[in-house]
Amino acid sequence: MPETLAALLFAHVLADFVFQTNWMVAHKQHPKALAAHGAVVLVTAIVATGGISWGLLWLTAIHVAIDAIKARMKPRLAAFLIDQAAHLVTLAALALWQPDLWSTGLWADLTPLPTLMLAAAGAILATRAGGFAIGFLMAPFAASLPDKISAESLPGAGRVIGQLERGLIFALVLLGQPEGVGLLIAAKSILRFGAVRDDRALSEYVIIGTLASFAWALLMAYATISGLGMLPPLGISPVTP
Repeated sequence: MPETLAALLFAHVLADFVFQTNWMVAHKQHPKALAAHGAVVLVTAIVATGGISWGLLWLTAIHVAIDAIKARMKPRLAAFLIDQAAHLVTLAALALWQPDLWSTGLWADLTPLPTLMLAAAGAILATRAGGFAIGFLMAPFAASLPDKISAESLPGAGRVIGQLERGLIFALVLLGQPEGVGLLIAAKSILRFGAVRDDRALSEYVIIGTLASFAWALLMAYATISGLGMLPPLGISPVTP
């Protein structure tokens, strides 16, 4: 069952955070966009598990139904988290219902593959999904000081910086070096100090965003470690100082 769940989770994060286009997101209220996204969900699930079953078809239908409901909600952090939680529940339910999806699939003999899939899924959740979550969290604050945030800022630089820092935190924790996160916090504080020291509102914005980003990455990293404990190890020892 853990192997099936790892494959399904990997397929889900690919479908939602890698292969889902901006057009699909912007037009979720239209049947064509929902159908296109549903096709992506089904294909990624088939490829990840190495087979096709009625369970994957039901998973796709439920995924599309959840997205159709979400499309009618305001784009806020709560809606994003509820949506992802609902998807995770359906993945777990399918893994319990059809635990042999992996063992009967084409990749069943590739023992390390589910472990790699789960690690990759965790990395995507930490970086890409974290970007959406932090973006929703910070949107109300950003609306209060749009000129200060955009002034002398490279287009998209904040998003890239956030993904890089969450990726580094995720890697540090998985490599057994969580103390390196403290160095990362110190380095970012030094780099940001000159830009925000004289502006309380902007400094508070940066602090909230940074703490939220780091917390998300740590949560995803330790959740991934917990899941990896149920799968065959890759034989890679933690890095020692």
